[in-house]
Amino acid sequence: MDAIDREIIALLQQDGRMSLTDLAREVGLTLSPAHRRLQHLEEAGVIYGYRAMVDPEALDLGLEALVFVTMRQEDRDTITAFEEAVTRIPNIIQAQRLLGDPDYVLRIRAANIQDLTRITDETLFDLPGVHLMNSHPVAKNIVTDRPYPA
Repeated sequence: MDAIDREIIALLQQDGRMSLTDLAREVGLTLSPAHRRLQHLEEAGVIYGYRAMVDPEALDLGLEALVFVTMRQEDRDTITAFEEAVTRIPNIIQAQRLLGDPDYVLRIRAANIQDLTRITDETLFDLPGVHLMNSHPVAKNIVTDRPYPA
């Protein structure tokens, strides 16, 4: 990956709908070489998708919370079952396994505190292996969906 590839990545992280013509002009290439580079980045999996950024408030998901999960047991079957179950809960918008305690952090979007409580009490506590959960509503996002440094 060279400087032009990194510039393409940086530009598309800022504007995924940028036209190929504009992209080529910005990186100083003609249309065909810019298109080949973009195709290569997509085929190599460096760029693996495009999506619209949506205001969660517009979807009545104004409350964001980080939920830390500590597992009761950490055998392979339990971990696999927990992780598969997490992927089926639409309000979990990000899930990460941690090293140490707690075992997981889940980023959840809900309508309000009552909705978050319903999700934790009626869904998360029933997931395989869950021992303890700590929920922390987010007061303010400082950095959100920042593009990766290219």
